Amino acid sequence: QEQLLESGGGSVAAGESLTLSCEDSLRSGDAYCMAWFRQTPAKVREGVAALFTDDGSANYGDSMEARFTISRDSAKKKLYLQMNNLKPEDSAMYFCAAVRVHRPSRCVPGPARDYDYWGHGTRVDVSS
Repeated sequence: QEQLLESGGGSVAAGESLTLSCEDSLRSGDAYCMAWFRQTPAKVREGVAALFTDDGSANYGDSMEARFTISRDSAKKKLYLQMNNLKPEDSAMYFCAAVRVHRPSRCVPGPARDYDYWGHGTRVDVSS
């Protein structure tokens, strides 16, 4: 059964960096789109970045690429989100998600309903 487990969240000051990790148990040999989403009580779940596991190609949500980098270590079965120059508005619960896809063009960070597998989330708080 495919499972995702996030870690690495925490409380940081504005301007600092943080790296989130997502350990997965996805089936080896299958191609997935893996993504990071974030959610606050006031907003719908927002796509941050997505990565196609077959070739590592990535797509980012609007305004995300400048400060966020998604990557994956396939040997460790871990997905990462490097977040730099964090701002208070980045405070949210961050979720790792995955869905089987066959083409990298289908791998985009959203909408959330298109993803089948979800972790429980890791909290990021950025103070000003």
